[in-house]
Formats: sequence, C-alpha cells, structure tokens
Amino acid sequence: MSTERFETIVIGAGQAGLATGYHLTRCGQRFVILDAHDRVGDVWRERFDSLRLYSPARYDGLPGWGIPAPAWSWPGKDEVADYFEAYAQRFALPIRTGTTVDGLSRDGDRYVVTAGTDRFEADNVVVASGTWQSPVVPDLAERLDPRIRQLHSSDYRNPSQLQDGPVLVVGCSHSGADIALEASRSHRTTICGPVRGEVPFDIEGRLAHLAVPIMWFMANHVLTERTPVGRKMCTHVRSGGGPLLRVKRADLAAAGVEHFPAKVTGVHDGRPVLDDGTAFDVRNVIWCTGFRKDTSWIQIPVTGSDGWPEQSRGVSPDHPGLYFVGLPFLQAFASMLTGGVGRDAAYVAKHIAKRVVVRSPEAVA
Repeated sequence: MSTERFETIVIGAGQAGLATGYHLTRCGQRFVILDAHDRVGDVWRERFDSLRLYSPARYDGLPGWGIPAPAWSWPGKDEVADYFEAYAQRFALPIRTGTTVDGLSRDGDRYVVTAGTDRFEADNVVVASGTWQSPVVPDLAERLDPRIRQLHSSDYRNPSQLQDGPVLVVGCSHSGADIALEASRSHRTTICGPVRGEVPFDIEGRLAHLAVPIMWFMANHVLTERTPVGRKMCTHVRSGGGPLLRVKRADLAAAGVEHFPAKVTGVHDGRPVLDDGTAFDVRNVIWCTGFRKDTSWIQIPVTGSDGWPEQSRGVSPDHPGLYFVGLPFLQAFASMLTGGVGRDAAYVAKHIAKRVVVRSPEAVA
C-alpha cells in the first residue's frame, strides 16, 4: 500500500471543510480535502426536495464569498449544494471526492488517514465531517409490520415515496414538522413526539428582519461555551431536538395534522405504540429521530464523557495537530451553521500555520 504525505488533511468537504480550506489557503498552507461524495455539495443534494434553509441568505455565506442570492431569500437545498461546488471551484480548493475515510490513527508524530486501500499521512488533520452522521432509528422499528413502509428522514425525498394510506411522522422537531406538513397534502398524517419550543414569529415574515439580526448576534456572541446560558444550550442542542422553525404547531393543526406529544416506545400487532398506549394503523412511518455523532472510525481516544470530541476552539488538548471544525458549540451556537463556521475555521487554520512554522523543515512533507 503506497502512502501519500501532506502537511494537513481536512476530512469532509461540507461547510466546515470548505471554510477551513479557504483559510488554510489564505495562510499559505499545503493541504488536501478528502470527501466521500462524488460531487461537492452532494450532502445537500441528498436531502428532502422541499428543504430550504432556516436563515436568510445574508447569513448563510461561507468566508470570502457569500451565497449569490437575494439577502432576504431562503435558499433551497440544491442552491446550497451548487453554491458549495462553485465555492470550491472559485478558490481552487484541492478536493478529492469519492474518497471515504474509514480510519484515523497515529504513527509516531504523524497522523495516518485510511480510505479503503488508500493511505495518507499528515502532520495535521482537521476533522470536518459534519455534526451528526449516523441516522438514529429505534430498535423497535424491526418489529413493525413489514407491510408498513419505513423511511428515515435522511432517505425521505418527497411524498411519491409513500404508500397510499396514513402516515406517522415520529419526531416533532423542525424537519419532522416540515415533512409532516408536506405529507399531509396527499396523505392523512399524524406526528408524535414532544415539541421543544417554537420560534415565536414567521421566519420569512417582516418581523424576521428585526429579529434575525438579534438572534444572529446571540448565536455568535451570547450562546457560547463561555457563558452559562450557552453551556446549557449546548447540552440541549447536542442531546435533543431543536425547536420548530418554519412550520409551527398551528400550521400543522390547520393542515389537519394531528399531534401527539408522547413518544413511540413499543409495538403491538405490528403497529407503532406510544408510551401512553395509543396505537396507530398506518401504512407509512417516517423516522425524524435525528442522527448521532459517529467517531468510531477515529482510532485515537478523543471523546469526553458526553461522547463528543474534547477540544478547545477546535484544538485537541491531548493530540497536537488534531483539530475539529463544524461541531455544534465548538465555540458558539453558530459554529454548526453555514454562515457561522468561518470564525472557527479561521482560528484552526491560524493555529495550524503557527504549528507548521515551529516544526523543523525536515518534518514537513
């Protein structure tokens, strides 16, 4: 197995990887970005068709070049995907697509990244592989009647995938509410699960022009890992679903979507059953039950007691040269947002540049 060597390897060409690549280029660093998808932006192209961002375009840009859309428009998922691809081309970022990283380990003072039969070594590695990657579906799903069509939200694209008959959406966060409202136009739809708050205004209405700038300031400067309210929010965001954003409970009710706040906890005669005993005769179940952070491919002890990588502003405290970008609350709530990741990426890139300078020339590949 041959080995390629780099100063820095960035894993992932999503918003975090692209922003990191931009700032590494500005710092004069030599690096490569590895991404599993065939095209830059495919992580967005693979989401459900009607998905639009929950923040206006003026707050969605990556560093150096904003998303080319009207400031108070809400770009769709394909617009975001095409923007990411154009961004990579605009700044000539060295990206290798179709390269699925399956291992990260240490060999002496260098890191080893494997992707199938490909092997790479680097002095620095930036893990920018996303916030949550592995879809969560409860074990009880295997006991449902096989005639029920089941989809996780990551596999749902549009209602044409659904069978005739009732739909149960499990999980009442923002994606679940969006999908339930869409499904209700052609199917009798029920949604279950607790609501963890609602944004108290229409995110596309006139009030948003006043409220969103305030919320953006808070996401960057108030809800941070340095403030008590930020640390409390961090725990909430990492462990539970988010609030309803575009679609609210009133919108669901107006569309005829019945909401049950209880969770699906069992199966009876092949039917999903809530923890209050309610059972549903449905033909479709859409699991909007979220994702978990997968670090199993990192063969280095990096996670803390909460299961998330230990880091300080993206810098690993125990493994020099190892970095993380794009995690929720890496520094603030905005760290996981398209328009907020640039600040963290800039800090990490500067840290890498300083580290490269202090290493001996012989140590730099």
